[in-house]
Formats: sequence, C-alpha cells, structure tokens
Amino acid sequence: MSFRVLALESSCDEFAGAVIEDGIEVLASVVASQAEIHARYGGVVPEVAGREHLRNLAPVMQATLESAGLDWDDLDAIAVTQGPGLGGSLLVGVNAAKAAAWARGLPLIPVHHIAGHLYANWLRPARDEWDDAPPPFPLVALVVSGGHTELFWMQDHERVERIGQTRDDAAGEAFDKVGRLLGLPFPGGPEIERAAGRASPERIAALDPLPRAWLPGTHDFSFSGLKTAVLNRVRRAEAAGQEIDVPAMAARFQESVTDVLAEKTALAAESLGAACVVVAGGVAANSALREALRSRCAVPVRVPPPRLCTDNAAMIGAAACYRQTRAPLDIDVFSTSGAEVFSADS
Repeated sequence: MSFRVLALESSCDEFAGAVIEDGIEVLASVVASQAEIHARYGGVVPEVAGREHLRNLAPVMQATLESAGLDWDDLDAIAVTQGPGLGGSLLVGVNAAKAAAWARGLPLIPVHHIAGHLYANWLRPARDEWDDAPPPFPLVALVVSGGHTELFWMQDHERVERIGQTRDDAAGEAFDKVGRLLGLPFPGGPEIERAAGRASPERIAALDPLPRAWLPGTHDFSFSGLKTAVLNRVRRAEAAGQEIDVPAMAARFQESVTDVLAEKTALAAESLGAACVVVAGGVAANSALREALRSRCAVPVRVPPPRLCTDNAAMIGAAACYRQTRAPLDIDVFSTSGAEVFSADS
C-alpha cells in the first residue's frame, strides 16, 4: 500500500502545496511565490507575507490536489511545516493543515523546516542521476539557506546529530545583506551569482581576497566578519569617490563563502568516514558552491535540483513520509531555531 501525504509549507514568503507518495514520488508540487512583492522592500515583510498566504491558501491547496489527480479520500496524512520561520506565516499553514486533518479525519504530521530541506535529497528528482538510489548512510548533510547554515551527521533516519552551525549570520543571510550593500536586487543569492558570472578573471584578481573564518577545531561557521569586510571596502571606496567593481566584489564574496562551506564540509566527511555528502537549502542552488563541494569532497556529493533547494512543500512531504511523527491537533508553531531538527516532537 502506498502512503500519500498532502504537505503544506508556509515558513516565509512562499505558500506551497505538494502531494508526495512513499517519500519518493512527487505527484504534485505548487508554489505561490511572493518574491516580486517583497523585492520592492529589499527583504521579506512578515505582515505582508502572512496576508498573502491567507490569499493563496485555498487556491494552492485546490491546485495541488487537481495537479495530482487526487481527491481528499486518496490521502493518508496531512504534513505541515511547524517551524522555524515567520510566526504569522507559519500560523496560516499550520492552522490550514489542522483544519484539513480534523475535517477529513487524517493524521497530522508536523515537520521541522530544516528536516524538510534535507529530505529533498530522497525525492526521485534528486535521485535521477544516481539510478534512483537513495543517499547512502552514513552521510554528512550541509544545510545552507537564508536562516540556517548547519552540518549534520546522519547514521540513519533515526540517528541524526548536528555537528556544526553558524555562530552568527547564515550563508543565505550574508548573501542578501551583501547584495544590498552592492546595490543588487533582492534576493541577494541569485543576484550575486549572476553578477559574479560577469566578472573576468583579470577584474577579480585586481581585488584582494576577502577573509575566511575557519574556526579551527570546530565544524562551525561564521559569516558576520565577511559581511563587515565587504561593508568596509564599500565605505572606503565611497569616501574616496571610487566606483565599486560590483561583479568582481560579488565574485570575491561568493568565493569566500563557497571556500569555507566546501572545505569544512569535506573535512567533516573525511574525519567521520561518510559514504556521501548531501546538500540542501536555498544556497545549495548556487552553482559555484556545487562545483566547490564536488571538487573538494572525496565522496559523492548529492544536491537536489534547484527547484527543490528553495522552499517548497515536496520536501516537507518527503520528511513526513520517512519520519511519520504524528501530533495532536492542538500543536503550535515555533518561530525560532531553538527546537531540535530531529527531536521526537518535530
């Protein structure tokens, strides 16, 4: 018997729905993005995001079921992102999931947003180049997104340990902030990657490399100092009346971030004896990071297609299928990162 989950994701500025079968097959995936709305503000406005989610909720859920060619009676459970994220946005998704679970008599499975990102690697689109084989355990998992930069040691689906994390800014947050410093549109990640692609090797070499925070003896990360280094260079150039070479600066910044992420992930995989490395989160869509990881790691590196790296509900459905930690209908959201990613109640 197959196990089909309707999953909802609303942790930030996308309201997404998906139907996932057995943690592998993506029967439907629908995302209502608000990127254009928030671009005018240079970042996500929580109140606006919550209101847009309320507008998109019913159409997305209906479109998801129609795309899958299924009815409510064909579902076995409802999954939803419980946190972390924006409180108002999370409430829209969680309350919609609770209502659907109650009305249809279906189990409710809450999912930690980061667990969702990791389990995007178990979906069939992420398996295609590996002959449909799931990622082999034990493995090191790197999560890089707007709010998270973490390393996990996964011995199997039940034994998961966080071995490293950012001590300040997440990698994606640093991309957004540096993008603003360089006058690039929001979100900063893809814009910095595009700008860096326009820089010639000669223009990049004309700029001194930016610093790297190695934090020796740990698997932790830090990007606050790197962001400050870019800020100081921009201010010095402005004070001297000089024009910033934005593509070259973007390339130097991207180079610094990817260098640290790739090197520390490769060292963790080597020291722990990992069979592979999996990568997840919005920043995992960055092609320079993918190349750096594959060139540094001695084991295979698996990264989902870009559409499964950014926030989506398919990843939430995958995590729900593999973990199936059911919850009562009185659960609440958690907006901060304090909850353990793989605790018994998440």
